[in-house]
Amino acid sequence: MIEEKYERVNGSSSGISGKWRAIWRWGFVSLLIAVIVLATIGEVVLHRAMPILKGRVIETLSTRFNSRVEMDGFSVSVLKGLEVFGDGLRIYPVDDVVAAGAIDPLIALGHFSFHANLKGLFVKPMHVGTVHVSGMVIHIPPREMRRQAPPHARHLGKIKITVDEIVFDDSKLILGTTKPNKDPKEFDMSRIVMRNIGPDVPWKYDATLVNAIPKGDIHATGTFGPWDNESPGDSTVTGNYTFDHVDLNTIKGIGGMLSSVGEFNGQLDKIVVDGTTETPNFSLDTANHPVPLHTKFHAIVDGTSGDTYLQPVEARLGSSDFSCSGAVVNVKGKGHIIDLDVNVPNGQIQDFLKLAVKTSPVVMTGKLQMKTKLHIRPGKESVSQKIGLKGGFTLGEIHFTNPEVEDKVDMLSLRAQGDPKAAKPGAEDVQSQMVGQFVLGDGKLSFSKLGYTLPGADVMLAGEYTLDGEKFEFAGNVRTKAKLSQMVASKWKSVLLKPVDPFFKKNGAGAEIPVKVSGTRSAPKFGLDLRHKVAKDVGDQDGK
Repeated sequence: MIEEKYERVNGSSSGISGKWRAIWRWGFVSLLIAVIVLATIGEVVLHRAMPILKGRVIETLSTRFNSRVEMDGFSVSVLKGLEVFGDGLRIYPVDDVVAAGAIDPLIALGHFSFHANLKGLFVKPMHVGTVHVSGMVIHIPPREMRRQAPPHARHLGKIKITVDEIVFDDSKLILGTTKPNKDPKEFDMSRIVMRNIGPDVPWKYDATLVNAIPKGDIHATGTFGPWDNESPGDSTVTGNYTFDHVDLNTIKGIGGMLSSVGEFNGQLDKIVVDGTTETPNFSLDTANHPVPLHTKFHAIVDGTSGDTYLQPVEARLGSSDFSCSGAVVNVKGKGHIIDLDVNVPNGQIQDFLKLAVKTSPVVMTGKLQMKTKLHIRPGKESVSQKIGLKGGFTLGEIHFTNPEVEDKVDMLSLRAQGDPKAAKPGAEDVQSQMVGQFVLGDGKLSFSKLGYTLPGADVMLAGEYTLDGEKFEFAGNVRTKAKLSQMVASKWKSVLLKPVDPFFKKNGAGAEIPVKVSGTRSAPKFGLDLRHKVAKDVGDQDGK
Protein backbone atom coordinates (compact mmCIF):
# COMPACT_ATOMS: atom_id res chain seq x y z
CA MET A 1 0.00 0.00 0.00
CA ILE A 2 2.82 2.34 0.81
CA GLU A 3 4.45 1.64 -2.54
CA GLU A 4 1.19 2.31 -4.38
CA LYS A 5 0.82 5.59 -2.54
CA TYR A 6 4.41 6.58 -3.40
CA GLU A 7 3.85 5.75 -7.05
CA ARG A 8 0.71 7.87 -7.12
CA VAL A 9 2.53 10.83 -5.56
CA ASN A 10 5.63 10.41 -7.68
CA GLY A 11 3.59 9.98 -10.82
CA SER A 12 1.62 13.11 -10.05
CA SER A 13 4.86 15.11 -9.56
CA SER A 14 6.24 13.88 -12.84
CA GLY A 15 3.02 14.84 -14.56
CA ILE A 16 3.20 18.39 -13.19
CA SER A 17 6.80 18.77 -14.37
CA GLY A 18 5.86 17.54 -17.81
CA LYS A 19 3.04 20.02 -18.03
CA TRP A 20 5.38 22.93 -17.15
CA ARG A 21 7.91 21.76 -19.70
CA ALA A 22 5.18 21.70 -22.31
CA ILE A 23 4.03 25.20 -21.32
CA TRP A 24 7.59 26.61 -21.60
CA ARG A 25 8.10 24.83 -24.88
CA TRP A 26 4.94 26.31 -26.37
CA GLY A 27 5.78 29.72 -24.86
CA PHE A 28 9.20 29.70 -26.49
CA VAL A 29 7.72 28.64 -29.80
CA SER A 30 5.09 31.37 -29.55
CA LEU A 31 7.75 33.97 -28.72
CA LEU A 32 9.86 32.81 -31.65
CA ILE A 33 6.87 33.00 -33.91
CA ALA A 34 6.10 36.50 -32.60
CA VAL A 35 9.69 37.62 -33.22
CA ILE A 36 9.55 36.18 -36.71
CA VAL A 37 6.22 37.87 -37.33
CA LEU A 38 7.49 41.20 -35.97
CA ALA A 39 10.69 40.91 -37.99
CA THR A 40 8.60 40.15 -41.04
CA ILE A 41 6.33 43.10 -40.31
CA GLY A 42 9.41 45.27 -39.69
CA GLU A 43 10.94 44.13 -42.94
CA VAL A 44 7.68 44.87 -44.75
CA VAL A 45 7.42 48.28 -43.04
CA LEU A 46 11.06 49.01 -43.77
CA HIS A 47 10.68 47.87 -47.36
CA ARG A 48 7.63 50.06 -47.79
CA ALA A 49 8.93 52.98 -45.67
CA MET A 50 12.17 53.59 -47.57
CA PRO A 51 10.65 54.48 -50.94
CA ILE A 52 7.77 56.29 -49.27
CA LEU A 53 10.04 58.47 -47.13
CA LYS A 54 12.61 59.02 -49.86
CA GLY A 55 9.82 60.12 -52.18
CA ARG A 56 8.42 62.44 -49.54
CA VAL A 57 11.82 64.03 -48.89
CA ILE A 58 12.52 64.58 -52.59
CA GLU A 59 9.01 65.81 -53.43
CA THR A 60 8.91 68.18 -50.45
CA LEU A 61 12.29 69.72 -51.33
CA SER A 62 11.54 69.81 -55.05
CA THR A 63 8.27 71.60 -54.38
CA ARG A 64 9.78 73.97 -51.82
CA PHE A 65 12.76 75.00 -53.97
CA ASN A 66 11.01 74.57 -57.33
CA SER A 67 13.96 72.63 -58.72
CA ARG A 68 15.60 69.26 -59.34
CA VAL A 69 16.66 67.22 -56.29
CA GLU A 70 19.14 64.31 -56.22
CA MET A 71 20.25 62.03 -53.40
CA ASP A 72 23.10 59.50 -53.27
CA GLY A 73 22.23 57.47 -50.17
CA PHE A 74 19.06 56.88 -48.14
CA SER A 75 18.32 54.44 -45.33
CA VAL A 76 15.64 53.84 -42.70
CA SER A 77 15.67 52.07 -39.33
CA VAL A 78 12.50 51.03 -37.47
CA LEU A 79 14.12 49.91 -34.22
CA LYS A 80 13.13 53.15 -32.50
CA GLY A 81 10.21 54.41 -34.52
CA LEU A 82 11.38 55.75 -37.88
CA GLU A 83 14.99 56.85 -38.06
CA VAL A 84 15.91 58.29 -41.43
CA PHE A 85 19.43 58.89 -42.77
CA GLY A 86 20.53 60.43 -46.04
CA ASP A 87 23.80 61.34 -47.78
CA GLY A 88 24.82 63.40 -50.76
CA LEU A 89 21.59 65.41 -51.10
CA ARG A 90 21.74 68.04 -53.87
CA ILE A 91 19.20 70.74 -54.69
CA TYR A 92 19.86 72.51 -58.00
CA PRO A 93 18.92 76.04 -59.10
CA VAL A 94 15.81 76.52 -61.24
CA ASP A 95 16.26 75.22 -64.78
CA ASP A 96 16.72 78.61 -66.45
CA VAL A 97 19.52 79.56 -64.04
CA VAL A 98 21.24 76.26 -64.82
CA ALA A 99 20.83 77.03 -68.52
CA ALA A 100 22.44 80.43 -67.90
CA GLY A 101 25.62 78.72 -66.68
CA ALA A 102 25.15 77.77 -63.00
CA ILE A 103 26.84 74.39 -62.59
CA ASP A 104 27.04 74.04 -58.78
CA PRO A 105 24.13 72.70 -56.72
CA LEU A 106 22.21 75.48 -55.03
CA ILE A 107 22.29 73.48 -51.77
CA ALA A 108 24.39 70.39 -51.07
CA LEU A 109 24.09 68.37 -47.85
CA GLY A 110 26.80 65.97 -46.76
CA HIS A 111 24.56 64.04 -44.34
CA PHE A 112 21.12 64.44 -42.77
CA SER A 113 18.97 62.51 -40.32
CA PHE A 114 15.64 62.80 -38.52
CA HIS A 115 13.31 60.76 -36.32
CA ALA A 116 9.53 60.34 -36.62
CA ASN A 117 6.76 58.10 -35.27
CA LEU A 118 5.66 55.07 -37.28
CA LYS A 119 2.20 56.54 -37.60
CA GLY A 120 3.82 59.34 -39.60
CA LEU A 121 3.81 56.98 -42.56
CA PHE A 122 0.03 57.25 -42.63
CA VAL A 123 -0.21 61.02 -42.02
CA LYS A 124 0.22 63.71 -44.68
CA PRO A 125 2.12 65.87 -44.25
CA MET A 126 4.41 63.94 -41.94
CA HIS A 127 5.52 65.94 -38.91
CA VAL A 128 9.21 65.93 -37.93
CA GLY A 129 10.57 67.59 -34.81
CA THR A 130 14.29 68.11 -35.57
CA VAL A 131 16.42 67.42 -38.62
CA HIS A 132 20.19 67.20 -38.15
CA VAL A 133 22.38 68.26 -41.09
CA SER A 134 26.18 68.29 -41.47
CA GLY A 135 28.42 69.54 -44.25
CA MET A 136 25.93 71.85 -45.96
CA VAL A 137 27.15 74.16 -48.75
CA ILE A 138 24.84 76.85 -50.14
CA HIS A 139 26.12 78.22 -53.45
CA ILE A 140 24.22 81.34 -54.56
CA PRO A 141 24.60 81.83 -58.35
CA PRO A 142 25.86 85.24 -59.55
CA ARG A 143 23.22 87.93 -59.99
CA GLU A 144 23.96 88.11 -63.74
CA MET A 145 22.82 84.49 -64.15
CA ARG A 146 19.72 85.03 -62.05
CA ARG A 147 18.68 88.05 -64.11
CA GLN A 148 18.52 85.84 -67.19
CA ALA A 149 16.00 83.55 -65.55
CA PRO A 150 12.33 84.56 -66.10
CA PRO A 151 9.67 83.72 -63.48
CA HIS A 152 9.53 79.94 -63.37
CA ALA A 153 6.45 77.74 -63.14
CA ARG A 154 6.27 75.93 -59.83
CA HIS A 155 6.86 72.19 -59.68
CA LEU A 156 3.65 70.21 -59.36
CA GLY A 157 4.07 68.60 -55.99
CA LYS A 158 3.04 68.83 -52.35
CA ILE A 159 4.75 69.56 -49.07
CA LYS A 160 4.68 66.10 -47.53
CA ILE A 161 7.00 66.72 -44.56
CA THR A 162 6.81 69.61 -42.10
CA VAL A 163 9.75 70.35 -39.81
CA ASP A 164 9.90 72.28 -36.54
CA GLU A 165 13.67 72.74 -36.37
CA ILE A 166 16.81 72.11 -38.42
CA VAL A 167 20.27 71.94 -36.82
CA PHE A 168 23.21 72.52 -39.21
CA ASP A 169 26.84 71.76 -38.33
CA ASP A 170 29.90 72.82 -40.37
CA SER A 171 28.15 74.75 -43.12
CA LYS A 172 29.32 77.21 -45.75
CA LEU A 173 27.60 79.99 -47.71
CA ILE A 174 29.20 80.97 -51.04
CA LEU A 175 28.01 84.02 -52.98
CA GLY A 176 29.12 83.52 -56.58
CA THR A 177 30.43 86.21 -58.91
CA THR A 178 31.11 86.48 -62.62
CA LYS A 179 33.58 89.34 -62.19
CA PRO A 180 36.99 88.08 -63.42
CA ASN A 181 39.01 89.92 -60.76
CA LYS A 182 36.88 88.84 -57.79
CA ASP A 183 36.78 85.76 -55.59
CA PRO A 184 33.41 84.41 -54.39
CA LYS A 185 32.36 85.72 -50.99
CA GLU A 186 32.42 82.89 -48.45
CA PHE A 187 30.97 82.60 -44.95
CA ASP A 188 31.84 79.62 -42.72
CA MET A 189 29.19 78.68 -40.16
CA SER A 190 30.04 76.20 -37.42
CA ARG A 191 26.46 75.82 -36.20
CA ILE A 192 23.00 77.07 -37.20
CA VAL A 193 19.65 76.30 -35.61
CA MET A 194 16.58 77.26 -37.67
CA ARG A 195 13.06 77.22 -36.26
CA ASN A 196 9.50 77.99 -37.39
CA ILE A 197 10.32 76.64 -40.83
CA GLY A 198 7.36 77.48 -43.04
CA PRO A 199 7.17 77.77 -46.83
CA ASP A 200 6.35 81.48 -47.11
CA VAL A 201 7.46 83.01 -43.81
CA PRO A 202 10.84 84.14 -42.41
CA TRP A 203 12.73 81.44 -40.51
CA LYS A 204 14.12 82.22 -37.09
CA TYR A 205 17.77 81.29 -36.69
CA ASP A 206 20.53 81.14 -34.09
CA ALA A 207 23.93 80.89 -35.79
CA THR A 208 27.65 80.85 -35.04
CA LEU A 209 29.83 82.08 -37.90
CA VAL A 210 33.57 81.44 -38.09
CA ASN A 211 35.61 84.56 -38.85
CA ALA A 212 39.09 83.68 -40.11
CA ILE A 213 40.88 87.07 -39.88
CA PRO A 214 40.73 88.34 -37.23
CA LYS A 215 40.06 84.93 -35.74
CA GLY A 216 36.90 84.55 -33.71
CA ASP A 217 33.28 83.36 -33.67
CA ILE A 218 30.37 85.65 -34.49
CA HIS A 219 27.10 84.79 -32.79
CA ALA A 220 24.00 86.01 -34.61
CA THR A 221 20.25 85.67 -34.11
CA GLY A 222 17.48 86.87 -36.39
CA THR A 223 15.31 85.85 -39.31
CA PHE A 224 16.04 84.52 -42.78
CA GLY A 225 13.74 84.47 -45.77
CA PRO A 226 11.29 83.86 -47.19
CA TRP A 227 13.56 81.98 -49.60
CA ASP A 228 13.43 83.37 -53.13
CA ASN A 229 13.50 80.40 -55.50
CA GLU A 230 14.10 82.42 -58.65
CA SER A 231 16.81 84.64 -57.14
CA PRO A 232 18.14 83.19 -53.85
CA GLY A 233 20.55 86.09 -53.39
CA ASP A 234 17.54 88.38 -52.95
CA SER A 235 16.35 86.38 -49.92
CA THR A 236 16.02 88.63 -46.89
CA VAL A 237 18.22 88.32 -43.81
CA THR A 238 18.07 90.31 -40.56
CA GLY A 239 19.72 89.91 -37.20
CA ASN A 240 21.80 91.05 -34.27
CA TYR A 241 25.36 89.89 -33.67
CA THR A 242 28.08 89.77 -31.03
CA PHE A 243 31.78 89.29 -31.76
CA ASP A 244 33.69 88.83 -28.49
CA HIS A 245 37.28 88.10 -27.41
CA VAL A 246 38.67 88.65 -30.89
CA ASP A 247 42.47 88.42 -31.00
CA LEU A 248 43.75 91.04 -33.45
CA ASN A 249 47.21 89.47 -33.26
CA THR A 250 45.98 87.10 -35.99
CA ILE A 251 46.45 90.10 -38.33
CA LYS A 252 50.21 90.49 -38.80
CA GLY A 253 51.35 93.83 -37.44
CA ILE A 254 48.26 94.56 -35.31
CA GLY A 255 47.59 93.73 -31.66
CA GLY A 256 44.75 93.98 -29.17
CA MET A 257 41.54 92.27 -28.10
CA LEU A 258 38.41 93.44 -29.91
CA SER A 259 34.73 93.10 -29.12
CA SER A 260 31.87 94.20 -31.36
CA VAL A 261 28.07 94.29 -31.30
CA GLY A 262 25.61 95.41 -33.93
CA GLU A 263 22.71 94.65 -36.22
CA PHE A 264 22.29 93.89 -39.91
CA ASN A 265 19.58 93.61 -42.54
CA GLY A 266 19.12 93.34 -46.28
CA GLN A 267 19.47 90.53 -48.80
CA LEU A 268 22.21 87.91 -49.11
CA ASP A 269 23.59 89.90 -52.06
CA LYS A 270 23.67 93.17 -50.12
CA ILE A 271 23.77 93.32 -46.33
CA VAL A 272 23.80 96.58 -44.37
CA VAL A 273 25.62 96.41 -41.02
CA ASP A 274 25.57 98.95 -38.19
CA GLY A 275 27.76 98.30 -35.17
CA THR A 276 30.38 99.37 -32.70
CA THR A 277 33.79 98.00 -31.74
CA GLU A 278 35.84 98.33 -28.57
CA THR A 279 39.58 97.63 -28.49
CA PRO A 280 41.05 98.88 -25.19
CA ASN A 281 44.62 97.90 -26.15
CA PHE A 282 44.93 98.49 -29.90
CA SER A 283 48.55 98.55 -31.13
CA LEU A 284 50.81 98.45 -34.18
CA ASP A 285 54.07 96.54 -34.32
CA THR A 286 55.97 99.72 -35.24
CA ALA A 287 55.60 100.85 -31.62
CA ASN A 288 53.77 98.19 -29.55
CA HIS A 289 52.23 100.96 -27.46
CA PRO A 290 48.58 100.07 -26.70
CA VAL A 291 46.03 102.84 -27.27
CA PRO A 292 42.25 102.50 -26.68
CA LEU A 293 40.24 102.51 -29.93
CA HIS A 294 36.46 102.82 -30.26
CA THR A 295 34.54 102.80 -33.54
CA LYS A 296 30.96 103.17 -34.68
CA PHE A 297 30.39 102.10 -38.26
CA HIS A 298 27.87 101.79 -41.07
CA ALA A 299 28.92 99.24 -43.67
CA ILE A 300 27.49 97.65 -46.81
CA VAL A 301 28.64 94.14 -47.71
CA ASP A 302 28.21 93.54 -51.45
CA GLY A 303 27.81 89.81 -51.94
CA THR A 304 28.05 90.09 -55.73
CA SER A 305 31.65 91.37 -55.57
CA GLY A 306 32.87 90.50 -52.08
CA ASP A 307 33.56 94.20 -51.45
CA THR A 308 32.66 96.07 -48.25
CA TYR A 309 31.87 99.79 -48.25
CA LEU A 310 32.35 101.83 -45.07
CA GLN A 311 29.99 104.82 -45.04
CA PRO A 312 31.31 106.04 -42.62
CA VAL A 313 33.32 104.93 -39.59
CA GLU A 314 33.29 107.30 -36.62
CA ALA A 315 36.25 106.52 -34.37
CA ARG A 316 38.10 107.65 -31.28
CA LEU A 317 41.79 106.83 -30.77
CA GLY A 318 42.85 107.75 -27.25
CA SER A 319 41.26 111.20 -26.91
CA SER A 320 41.21 111.96 -30.66
CA ASP A 321 38.04 111.75 -32.73
CA PHE A 322 38.26 111.04 -36.44
CA SER A 323 36.20 109.60 -39.28
CA CYS A 324 36.91 107.57 -42.38
CA SER A 325 35.00 106.23 -45.36
CA GLY A 326 35.92 104.04 -48.27
CA ALA A 327 36.04 100.41 -49.31
CA VAL A 328 37.59 97.03 -48.60
CA VAL A 329 37.98 95.64 -52.11
CA ASN A 330 38.19 91.92 -52.94
CA VAL A 331 41.09 91.08 -55.30
CA LYS A 332 41.01 87.60 -56.81
CA GLY A 333 43.69 85.28 -55.45
CA LYS A 334 45.34 88.01 -53.35
CA GLY A 335 43.00 89.10 -50.58
CA HIS A 336 41.76 92.62 -50.06
CA ILE A 337 42.80 96.20 -50.76
CA ILE A 338 41.73 98.81 -48.21
CA ASP A 339 41.21 102.37 -49.46
CA LEU A 340 39.91 104.97 -47.00
CA ASP A 341 39.60 108.75 -46.77
CA VAL A 342 40.53 109.76 -43.23
CA ASN A 343 39.60 113.06 -41.59
CA VAL A 344 40.92 114.20 -38.21
CA PRO A 345 39.19 117.55 -37.48
CA ASN A 346 40.52 118.18 -33.98
CA GLY A 347 42.80 115.46 -32.65
CA GLN A 348 45.87 115.16 -30.48
CA ILE A 349 49.12 114.34 -32.28
CA GLN A 350 50.40 112.41 -29.27
CA ASP A 351 47.67 109.76 -29.70
CA PHE A 352 48.80 108.96 -33.24
CA LEU A 353 52.51 109.16 -32.45
CA LYS A 354 52.10 106.81 -29.50
CA LEU A 355 50.37 104.30 -31.78
CA ALA A 356 52.86 104.54 -34.66
CA VAL A 357 56.37 105.24 -33.31
CA LYS A 358 58.60 103.61 -30.73
CA THR A 359 59.88 106.77 -29.04
CA SER A 360 58.65 107.07 -25.46
CA PRO A 361 57.56 109.58 -24.49
CA VAL A 362 56.30 110.81 -27.86
CA VAL A 363 58.44 113.48 -29.50
CA MET A 364 55.76 116.17 -29.30
CA THR A 365 52.25 117.07 -28.24
CA GLY A 366 49.80 119.39 -29.96
CA LYS A 367 46.47 119.79 -31.70
CA LEU A 368 46.16 117.95 -35.00
CA GLN A 369 44.04 118.55 -38.06
CA MET A 370 44.62 116.07 -40.87
CA LYS A 371 43.10 114.77 -44.09
CA THR A 372 44.74 111.78 -45.70
CA LYS A 373 44.11 108.85 -48.00
CA LEU A 374 44.91 105.47 -46.48
CA HIS A 375 45.83 102.50 -48.67
CA ILE A 376 46.69 98.98 -47.47
CA ARG A 377 47.75 96.58 -50.18
CA PRO A 378 47.14 92.82 -49.96
CA GLY A 379 49.97 90.52 -48.98
CA LYS A 380 51.51 88.51 -46.15
CA GLU A 381 53.69 91.33 -44.84
CA SER A 382 53.01 93.22 -41.65
CA VAL A 383 50.33 95.91 -41.86
CA SER A 384 52.99 98.53 -41.04
CA GLN A 385 54.88 97.49 -44.18
CA LYS A 386 51.78 97.43 -46.40
CA ILE A 387 50.14 100.65 -45.23
CA GLY A 388 50.36 103.83 -47.24
CA LEU A 389 49.22 107.38 -46.39
CA LYS A 390 49.16 110.53 -48.48
CA GLY A 391 47.78 113.83 -47.31
CA GLY A 392 48.27 117.01 -45.37
CA PHE A 393 48.12 118.16 -41.77
CA THR A 394 48.24 121.16 -39.46
CA LEU A 395 49.69 121.07 -35.95
CA GLY A 396 49.02 123.76 -33.38
CA GLU A 397 50.17 124.45 -29.83
CA ILE A 398 53.24 122.29 -30.39
CA HIS A 399 55.33 121.29 -27.40
CA PHE A 400 58.42 119.08 -27.67
CA THR A 401 58.61 116.58 -24.84
CA ASN A 402 62.43 116.52 -24.96
CA PRO A 403 63.50 119.56 -22.80
CA GLU A 404 66.68 120.12 -24.84
CA VAL A 405 64.75 120.21 -28.09
CA GLU A 406 62.14 122.56 -26.62
CA ASP A 407 64.90 124.86 -25.31
CA LYS A 408 66.50 125.02 -28.76
CA VAL A 409 63.18 125.92 -30.33
CA ASP A 410 62.50 128.60 -27.72
CA MET A 411 66.00 130.08 -28.08
CA LEU A 412 65.71 130.02 -31.89
CA SER A 413 62.51 132.04 -31.61
CA LEU A 414 64.16 134.66 -29.33
CA ARG A 415 67.23 134.98 -31.56
CA ALA A 416 65.05 135.23 -34.66
CA GLN A 417 63.18 138.13 -33.00
CA GLY A 418 66.48 139.90 -32.29
CA ASP A 419 66.68 139.19 -28.54
CA PRO A 420 69.71 136.86 -28.27
CA LYS A 421 70.46 137.78 -24.63
CA ALA A 422 67.17 136.17 -23.52
CA ALA A 423 67.95 133.01 -25.50
CA LYS A 424 68.89 130.78 -22.61
CA PRO A 425 67.80 127.30 -21.49
CA GLY A 426 64.57 127.45 -19.53
CA ALA A 427 63.13 130.32 -21.54
CA GLU A 428 59.36 130.56 -21.77
CA ASP A 429 57.84 128.10 -24.22
CA VAL A 430 56.73 129.65 -27.49
CA GLN A 431 53.54 128.94 -29.39
CA SER A 432 54.37 127.26 -32.68
CA GLN A 433 52.58 125.69 -35.62
CA MET A 434 53.48 123.12 -38.27
CA VAL A 435 51.91 122.53 -41.68
CA GLY A 436 52.95 119.72 -43.98
CA GLN A 437 52.33 117.47 -46.97
CA PHE A 438 53.44 113.89 -46.44
CA VAL A 439 53.58 110.38 -47.88
CA LEU A 440 53.90 107.27 -45.74
CA GLY A 441 55.00 104.00 -47.31
CA ASP A 442 57.44 101.12 -46.90
CA GLY A 443 58.02 102.01 -43.25
CA LYS A 444 59.12 105.61 -43.84
CA LEU A 445 57.48 109.02 -43.72
CA SER A 446 58.48 111.54 -46.39
CA PHE A 447 57.66 115.25 -46.35
CA SER A 448 57.65 117.18 -49.60
CA LYS A 449 56.73 120.33 -47.68
CA LEU A 450 57.06 120.88 -43.97
CA GLY A 451 56.50 124.39 -42.67
CA TYR A 452 57.20 125.26 -39.05
CA THR A 453 56.20 128.71 -37.83
CA LEU A 454 57.17 130.25 -34.49
CA PRO A 455 57.48 133.85 -33.30
CA GLY A 456 60.21 135.51 -35.34
CA ALA A 457 60.93 132.65 -37.70
CA ASP A 458 59.54 130.45 -40.45
CA VAL A 459 61.20 127.09 -41.08
CA MET A 460 60.69 125.33 -44.44
CA LEU A 461 62.00 121.76 -44.64
CA ALA A 462 61.79 118.62 -46.74
CA GLY A 463 63.00 115.15 -45.87
CA GLU A 464 62.06 111.85 -44.34
CA TYR A 465 62.34 109.61 -41.33
CA THR A 466 61.78 105.92 -40.79
CA LEU A 467 59.19 104.62 -38.36
CA ASP A 468 61.79 102.51 -36.60
CA GLY A 469 63.61 105.70 -35.56
CA GLU A 470 66.90 104.86 -37.28
CA LYS A 471 66.81 107.70 -39.81
CA PHE A 472 65.89 111.37 -39.40
CA GLU A 473 67.09 113.59 -42.23
CA PHE A 474 65.69 117.02 -43.17
CA ALA A 475 67.08 120.08 -44.96
CA GLY A 476 65.70 123.52 -45.71
CA ASN A 477 65.78 127.18 -44.73
CA VAL A 478 65.02 129.27 -41.68
CA ARG A 479 63.68 132.74 -42.45
CA THR A 480 64.08 135.10 -39.51
CA LYS A 481 62.72 138.52 -38.67
CA ALA A 482 66.12 139.67 -37.33
CA LYS A 483 69.30 140.03 -39.33
CA LEU A 484 72.11 137.56 -38.81
CA SER A 485 74.15 140.09 -36.81
CA GLN A 486 71.17 140.75 -34.53
CA MET A 487 70.89 137.13 -33.48
CA VAL A 488 74.15 136.95 -31.45
CA ALA A 489 74.53 138.25 -27.92
CA SER A 490 78.21 139.23 -28.21
CA LYS A 491 78.76 142.76 -29.51
CA TRP A 492 82.01 141.99 -31.30
CA LYS A 493 80.44 138.94 -33.00
CA SER A 494 77.58 141.16 -34.05
CA VAL A 495 80.04 143.64 -35.57
CA LEU A 496 81.87 140.86 -37.42
CA LEU A 497 78.61 139.52 -38.88
CA LYS A 498 77.26 142.83 -40.17
CA PRO A 499 79.27 142.65 -43.43
CA VAL A 500 77.64 139.29 -44.25
CA ASP A 501 74.08 140.39 -43.45
CA PRO A 502 73.40 141.26 -47.10
CA PHE A 503 74.28 137.75 -48.21
CA PHE A 504 71.59 136.24 -45.97
CA LYS A 505 68.95 138.97 -46.32
CA LYS A 506 66.43 137.79 -48.91
CA ASN A 507 62.79 138.17 -49.94
CA GLY A 508 61.92 140.57 -47.15
CA ALA A 509 63.39 138.40 -44.37
CA GLY A 510 66.06 139.68 -42.02
CA ALA A 511 67.96 136.49 -42.81
CA GLU A 512 67.46 133.25 -44.70
CA ILE A 513 69.66 130.53 -43.25
CA PRO A 514 70.06 127.00 -44.62
CA VAL A 515 69.72 124.34 -41.93
CA LYS A 516 69.89 120.58 -41.52
CA VAL A 517 68.13 118.37 -39.01
CA SER A 518 69.39 114.81 -38.59
CA GLY A 519 69.81 112.07 -36.02
CA THR A 520 66.85 110.26 -34.43
CA ARG A 521 63.38 111.38 -33.41
CA SER A 522 64.28 111.29 -29.73
CA ALA A 523 67.61 113.10 -30.22
CA PRO A 524 67.56 115.23 -33.39
CA LYS A 525 70.59 117.40 -34.23
CA PHE A 526 70.25 120.91 -35.60
CA GLY A 527 72.94 122.60 -37.68
CA LEU A 528 73.68 125.13 -40.43
CA ASP A 529 73.97 123.92 -44.00
CA LEU A 530 76.45 126.54 -45.19
CA ARG A 531 77.84 124.35 -47.95
CA HIS A 532 74.40 124.25 -49.50
CA LYS A 533 74.19 128.03 -49.03
CA VAL A 534 77.54 128.69 -50.75
CA ALA A 535 76.74 126.32 -53.62
CA LYS A 536 73.37 127.95 -54.15
CA ASP A 537 74.85 131.45 -54.14
CA VAL A 538 77.53 130.45 -56.64
CA GLY A 539 74.87 128.94 -58.84
CA ASP A 540 72.83 132.11 -58.62
CA GLN A 541 75.87 134.18 -59.59
CA ASP A 542 76.61 131.88 -62.54
CA GLY A 543 73.03 132.19 -63.64
CA LYS A 544 73.32 135.93 -63.75
